[in-house]
Amino acid sequence: MNQALSGAGLFLVQALLTIATFAVLLRFILQAVRADFYNPITQGIVRLTDPVLRPLHRVIPSAGGLDLAALLLAVVLQILLIQVLFTGLGPVTTLVLSGFRLLTLVLDIYFWALIIIVILSWVAPGNAHPAAMLLHQITEPLVSPFRRLIPPMGGLDFSIMAVFLILIVIREYLLPGLALELGIGRAALG
Repeated sequence: MNQALSGAGLFLVQALLTIATFAVLLRFILQAVRADFYNPITQGIVRLTDPVLRPLHRVIPSAGGLDLAALLLAVVLQILLIQVLFTGLGPVTTLVLSGFRLLTLVLDIYFWALIIIVILSWVAPGNAHPAAMLLHQITEPLVSPFRRLIPPMGGLDFSIMAVFLILIVIREYLLPGLALELGIGRAALG
């Protein structure tokens, strides 16, 4: 019974730290792509993360349109998560692993955002829902360079498929390969 409770407690801590990292990282991405600040979803994310980030913003200013305080908080949350999951890691390994896990989370955010956009384009084209508009704002800086190279053909946007392929190659092959070179196991990447 004690092991079951400790396993459940570990799961809850992992889930809470992952959700907190996701929220802070999403705030970082929203500011980086200059998403609509008045979108109700953006406002919700700002309200959710503001109690922790507001004091950090006094100490760590933004630079080049990037919320460095949010990025630092995401790194700290990942370091805490790694310390909970993997005991006995050195500080350098922990820092490198947290960077890998944050990059993996960013790739996952973009991957799922693109999937939702594709589904919405089939089910409800031209949808003006705040979530759909926010997803377009997040993914457009990533997709637009490919759209200039691969214009839509026959109503199909193949540029999104090209971005999918690149995200998959980075997430499934390049990151694990680099992690193995650095002595980090694939399972630790998340």
